[in-house]
Amino acid sequence: MSKRILDWLDRRKRIGVIQLSRNHLDSTLKCFEELSKAIKFKSVGDAESALSSINLVFSHEREADSIRRRITLEVAKSELQPSDRGDLLRLVRLIDWIADWSLEAARILVSAPIHKLPSELMNVVLNMVGKVRECVNAVARCVDKLSEDLEEALKTADQVERLEEEVDGLYQQAREHYPNLDYGNLNPGEAILISQLLDAIEYVADWCENTVDQIRVITVGLF
Repeated sequence: MSKRILDWLDRRKRIGVIQLSRNHLDSTLKCFEELSKAIKFKSVGDAESALSSINLVFSHEREADSIRRRITLEVAKSELQPSDRGDLLRLVRLIDWIADWSLEAARILVSAPIHKLPSELMNVVLNMVGKVRECVNAVARCVDKLSEDLEEALKTADQVERLEEEVDGLYQQAREHYPNLDYGNLNPGEAILISQLLDAIEYVADWCENTVDQIRVITVGLF
């Protein structure tokens, strides 16, 4: 990675590459935001509102995919060196994985009866979702800082890593509840779906961490 990327991005602002990147991030953020709403709705038994938010997750993920393809074409047509193109394309794809796992969680949520969870476990799940939301928003700030303040980009990357560790801790707390679930109220198939849902939510945080690792690679090359 070199200063060529920043120079190229400055020139390409006129045709909207930067705006496309911001739009891609916005769609990714909206994916997890609507997933968060859907989980809250479903936790209190409001299946209709939950489904409405789930449908919005699907919509925002399709939008993110479309924008990613447009960015890919713009970068592929550029005069950048192959290694520089690769760095940018990898960053875009990593961000897209955040949206992809938000979508996967939404698909599982359609059938996962989380309203049957005991309140203690449900509180852990909601705390975990809130922490992942912080993580996703921090990734967006980190990407923004990449073109504004490289030192701040690295600091924000560190923040994402700390948040991901907190998510891991909450994920472990949730798993510790599994052996004590009331299987008279929750059948094994439903329990598996809930476990898969928590896995998918945790993967969102994992891909947030992977994304800022790539931002570190880009940032170090720009100093």
